[in-house]
Amino acid sequence: MKAVILAGGLGTRLSEETESRPKPMVEVGGQPLLWHIMKGLSEAGLNDFIVAVGYKGDLIKSFFRAMFEGDLRIDLRDRPKVLTVDVSHSAEPWAVTIAETGQTTNTAGRLLRLREHLDDGPFLLTYGDGVSNVDVAELLSFHKSHGRLITVTAVRPPARFGGLQFEPGKPAVFVEKPQTGEGWINGGFMIVEPKVLDYIDGDDTSLEFDVFERLSKESQIMAYPHEGFWQCVDTIRELRFLRDLWDRDEAPWKTW
Repeated sequence: MKAVILAGGLGTRLSEETESRPKPMVEVGGQPLLWHIMKGLSEAGLNDFIVAVGYKGDLIKSFFRAMFEGDLRIDLRDRPKVLTVDVSHSAEPWAVTIAETGQTTNTAGRLLRLREHLDDGPFLLTYGDGVSNVDVAELLSFHKSHGRLITVTAVRPPARFGGLQFEPGKPAVFVEKPQTGEGWINGGFMIVEPKVLDYIDGDDTSLEFDVFERLSKESQIMAYPHEGFWQCVDTIRELRFLRDLWDRDEAPWKTW
C-alpha cells in the first residue's frame, strides 16, 4: 500500500519556522517532521511514498538527494513533474516519488494531481505536520471491515492551555496538563479508496470542507478512534513540546 503525504502548504500559523522552509521540513531531534512521519509508517510496513510538494518544495527534494545519495530520474514530460529516487544506496527501504502539486493548490486538489501515481487499491493519506503512534495495521483492518470509501483516524486534540479547577470561595488548582480537549477531530492517517478522487473538482477543492462533506452526506466516511498519542505542529509551543519529548527520549511516536 502506498502512503501519500501532503507537504505543500504554506504553514502560515508557524511563520517563525516556515519563512525559510516548508513546515514538513521543520526539525525535531535534527530530522524534519517529514522524516519522523515516514519512519513511523515504514515501521508499520509502508515503504512506497508519494510526497505532494508545493511551497519551497525544492528543499524537500534536496533533503532526499542528500539523504539517499542514490540515482535520480527526472522526466520533464510528466505533468505534474516527478522526481523519482532510487533508494538502492540508502539504509531506508523506501521508494519516494516527489510530485509538484502547485504553490496554492488546496488539499484535495493536491491529491487529485497524484492520480497517475496511485494504484487501484486503497492508500494511506496523511499530512506532513503531525506525528502519532496510531496502529496502521489495525486502521487498515478496520477500513477493510466496513466497505466505505474512507476511514479517518479520530483523535482527541491536546488542550492548548493549562486549566483551572476551583469552587467559589476556595483556592484554585492549576492543571498544567489537563485532559485532552473535548470531542474528536480528524488526525490524518486516513485510508482512502481511489474512488474518492472522483469527488474532487480541481485545484481549489478542499479535502476537509468539500470532499469530506460530500462523503459524509453519502455515509461514506468511517472514523477509527485512536486514544494514543497524536500531535500536530501549528504553533511554536507545539513544536517545542515535540522537541522536548524527543530530547528526553520520551517521544511516543518513535516506534522504530
